[in-house]
Amino acid sequence: MRRPQLRIPSWLPVDGFILALVATVGLAALLPARGTAATVADNASTGAVALLFFLYGARLSTREALAGMRSWRLHLTVLACTFVVFPLLGLAARGLVPYVLTQPLYIGLLFLCLVPSTVQSSIAFTSIARGNVAAAICAGSFSSLVGIVLTPLLAALLLGGDGGGFSARSLVSIVFQLLVPFLAGQLLRRWIGGFLTRHKKILGFVDRGSILFVVYSAFSTGMVEGIWHQVSPWQLLSLLGVEAVLLALMLTITSYGSKKAGFPRGDRIAITFAGSKKSLAAGLPMATVLFGGGAGLAVLPLMLFHQMQLMVCAVLAKRYAARAPEEAGVAAASDTGQARRGEKAEAVGASGR
Repeated sequence: MRRPQLRIPSWLPVDGFILALVATVGLAALLPARGTAATVADNASTGAVALLFFLYGARLSTREALAGMRSWRLHLTVLACTFVVFPLLGLAARGLVPYVLTQPLYIGLLFLCLVPSTVQSSIAFTSIARGNVAAAICAGSFSSLVGIVLTPLLAALLLGGDGGGFSARSLVSIVFQLLVPFLAGQLLRRWIGGFLTRHKKILGFVDRGSILFVVYSAFSTGMVEGIWHQVSPWQLLSLLGVEAVLLALMLTITSYGSKKAGFPRGDRIAITFAGSKKSLAAGLPMATVLFGGGAGLAVLPLMLFHQMQLMVCAVLAKRYAARAPEEAGVAAASDTGQARRGEKAEAVGASGR
């Protein structure tokens, strides 16, 4: 007799990468790097961050991202949601300290609100929902391009006096660890872009492996310094509740706001998914540069939000897809009705003549 297997419902996706991140955090908790090993891990983490942003630069087509600016209203809307509305909501959450959130968790939440939008998941969910995939590609790429510069600047402005760890030294680290490798990748894209495209799957493992190593180094430092004694289960639950409200607000703003602005259905879907998401792949390396040893708690809100947005947006994308034929039928009926009214008016006019 077969034993029933426990399966995760298809509508409730659990990202395998998130499971790997959780396992990495568990490894750092059990076997944190100490002494010489910590120094080696820290240096290797610095190299991994530089490698990540070199690959980001080499793979990102600046021409395609800028060409997409023909739909400038859509892209400005996504950028406004990502780098204006999100940070404003993050600043508003300051009133929850210390009653709901601790100061370190609030700093992590505010940092989450500053990172750029995702690319891959925005495209995937827009495709499932039968939206404007080309717009999602351009919006996600342009957000990543702008975020390389804008996220650190916003961090300097909003986190500088709030214990965020931003300083002149951080600015130099950002330039050499993030911006210089990114620009080098952009310059070399002409010669290595084809190779990266052909080996996209293998390089995906390099990306994720580098991020896991960065997470291990950051959480190891946190364990050695005892920062995890600052977080209780109740505080984690409170953080999840705050993030659920944040995601709900952004989905509402992007969905209904784009509708009120007169965007067509396909563009509204792209705006909803690109404007309500945050990039874990870009945010984690940036956090290690900005926060150093305090990156463990700083990236925790981003890790939780990433999984939450995947689960919620998967359900939302399938609902959009299910409503697509119905909405198309309503639009067709409306067009037919308008055509018939036009024909009737023309006939009345002819009879009058």
